[in-house]
Amino acid sequence: MDRKKIVHRLDTPFSAVEWPQISQEDQDAILELLCHLLSPLGQYRRTFVTPSKGKRKRKLAEQQGDAQTSQVPPVPEVAAYVDVGLSTISRNLQDPSAVAVSEKAEEAKSGEHDGKVSSGSKRAPYSIVFVARSGQSSAFNCHFPQMVAVASKSQSPERKTRLVGFSKSCEERLATALGIPRVSSIALRVDAPQGNGLVDFVRKHVAPIEVAWLQEANSGKFLETNIEAVPTKIGSKKTKSS
Repeated sequence: MDRKKIVHRLDTPFSAVEWPQISQEDQDAILELLCHLLSPLGQYRRTFVTPSKGKRKRKLAEQQGDAQTSQVPPVPEVAAYVDVGLSTISRNLQDPSAVAVSEKAEEAKSGEHDGKVSSGSKRAPYSIVFVARSGQSSAFNCHFPQMVAVASKSQSPERKTRLVGFSKSCEERLATALGIPRVSSIALRVDAPQGNGLVDFVRKHVAPIEVAWLQEANSGKFLETNIEAVPTKIGSKKTKSS
């Protein structure tokens, strides 16, 4: 019979922030719409972007002049509204300037001033953040619900940034749509070209994230220390070799 001992550990007394619950049917529909929106980027990369072959090859290509470059069409407009990668998206979510632009956009919507905020700029807020959670440790993406909620707390409920976590494996499909080797996180900015259908569907089927502990912390109410008692197995003693 396994021996056990009680191990005590401290945990936060505040409520945990959960990922939005999305049905599998809605996840599949969102994935289809997202891949359709991103497909021009993948097609452009496969047609006009040459994979890197090292510094020597790149220098040689630069020396040959801009004759070929002039024939390359501009990048699809949607590229300015899409961010890829956990680090990039996390850094932009914690950027206070993005929150300021979000507040100005809300004021413009309310008619408080006539200035127009450029949503395609780097400071424009996100409308949706997509995360491929399947096969990925929660340590890599557990911060997203809290960061998305805090970054969009000043927005009206219908315009808050939505968070979509795909439970089925879809990394390869998203990478193919973007024309890159791998991808785990994608963010779409406000007013992305051809993105209204996707944004409207997500806002209709995915609820905004609520961070209960922010209200709990601001209430000034005392919360007792949360001490957990966890039963833990005791391993067998190692015998000393003579």
